[in-house]
Amino acid sequence: METVIAFLRVVEDAYEIGAPRSKVLEKYRAFKKVVSSKAGEKQLGRQFAKNSGYQLYTVVKLASMSQKKIIKVADD
Repeated sequence: METVIAFLRVVEDAYEIGAPRSKVLEKYRAFKKVVSSKAGEKQLGRQFAKNSGYQLYTVVKLASMSQKKIIKVADD
């Protein structure tokens, strides 16, 4: 449970203040060890997005594709 919450916190940080890319990827890898199925990840992601408005996929994709040290999801 702590691993999942730690990952969700880093996703929140990426939207609100920015999060270190290395930390996003580290927390995501730990999260995937706990929630290994895509279906479980999507279910948690939908529930989290419904409650917070933040998308897990957006943050992970940005961290994976970017070379920036800090990941910040731009406001639309």
